[in-house]
This record gives sequence, structure tokens and C-alpha cells, in this order.
Amino acid sequence: MVYLSFHKVNLFTNSFTFVGLDNYLRLFTDETARKALTNTLSFSVVVVPCQTVIALIIASVLNSKIRGKYFFRAVYFLPTLTSSSALTIIFMFMFSVTGPINMMLIRAGILPVGGGINFLENPDFALKVIMVMNIWSTVPQYTTMYLASLQDLPVSLYEAAEIDGANTLQKFTNITIPYLKPITTYVLLTGIIGTLQMFDQAYIFSNGSGGPANSTLTVSLMVYRYAFGTNNAMGYAACIAIILALVIMAVSMIAEKLNSSERWY
Repeated sequence: MVYLSFHKVNLFTNSFTFVGLDNYLRLFTDETARKALTNTLSFSVVVVPCQTVIALIIASVLNSKIRGKYFFRAVYFLPTLTSSSALTIIFMFMFSVTGPINMMLIRAGILPVGGGINFLENPDFALKVIMVMNIWSTVPQYTTMYLASLQDLPVSLYEAAEIDGANTLQKFTNITIPYLKPITTYVLLTGIIGTLQMFDQAYIFSNGSGGPANSTLTVSLMVYRYAFGTNNAMGYAACIAIILALVIMAVSMIAEKLNSSERWY
């Protein structure tokens, strides 16, 4: 990979031309690469906190004494049994012009009759739809992780807090969250890595183009397009992949450092 990043590669002629740092310098002037990086970082910044917080809250509720909690646990886990490709197609149908989401908005009077929003072809909504889909599909997995960890949390801690007059919110912030910090670190790291590497959903959603107007173009999808598409630029794709790996490493280290800080207790 590193070797390829310093060469101009032509797979059709099987030629390798050394270009030094040209591929890396190209990144600073490539508007498409800048757009892909912006989309990827925006996706990660929105999805990771949302899926973490929602999973933590749902796990805490399912761990409490409520009726039918075992049924709800099974229901919340169902999305993880469906493939990412199938989920993408389902959400594309739901957010289509004649899909259920537009129909609900029209019946609620938010949109006029026949005035459905073309979420799939609108650059202002396309990436946001993928964000919603990713959050919905990943929350159950992280909820299960949090729930498994909560099973080992001593009930005596909650009982002692109740004796001291702590309410539900105080018990959640002072007992549950600190106890789950190791799992939260894992959830954050895997979430960051997964979102920064997001490929399949963007590929299916845009049919590999990253459209509309590059609004769903991610770094991983861009690597694929340059490496295996009509661009025939394997060297440049390798360069982008290396930069992505470095970004993932840096962001993951920062997230782990912040989560292990004493300020979080």
C-alpha cells in the first residue's frame, strides 16, 4: 500500500511510475477529496455520539424493572440480524418520494399533497438519511453490549444511593455512566472506526457515484472509485487509504484519551 502511494499505477498496462509525493500533494488541491473527507467526518461526528447515547439510555431502561423487558430486548436486537445491504434498500424505499415517510408528512399536513421531498436525490437530505439508517441499525448492537455489562453492576450501589436520597437521574449519572466507562470507550472506538470506514451504505444508496452532487461520497467510496473505477488511479487511491488510516488512528487515540480522563467521573 505504501509502495503504491508513491507511484502512478496503470492497471491496464501494468506499469508503475515513481512520482514521489505527488499523490499526497494532490490531496491538498483535490476538491473531491476535501468533500469526501468533510462528508465522512460529518457522518462520524453525528452518528457516533447519537448511537452511543441512545444505546446507553435504552440499555438502562431495559435493565430496569419494567413489564415485558425481555420482549423489548428481542425487538431492539432484530435490526442487527438484517444485512446492511437489505437495510439500505429498505430505507431507500421508506424515504423515496412515494415512500412511507413522505406519506406520513403529507397526512400530518407538514407537506402539501403531491409535494413529497425527494430525499434520495436532494443533496441536503441524502447523507442525513444514511445517518438515520446507520444509527437505527447500530444502536441495537451497542445496546446489547451495555446491557450485558449492566447485568454485573451491583444492585447494592443503587440501593445505597436511594438511601442517600438520590433520584433516578442522579443514579444514572453518578453510578451507571461511570461504571460503563470501559464499555463506552469500546463503543466510541468501534463507532469511530466504523463510521470513518463507511462504504457499503453510501455505495448502494448512490449506486457507486457518491451522488447527488457528491453529498454521499465518503473517503472509502472515493478510494474504491479511484482504485477500481474508470479513474484507474490505484496509486492515488492507496495514498487516500493511508491518510484515512492515519486519521482513524489519531481520532481513536484522542477519543480514548478523553474518555479515560478523570474529568468524566
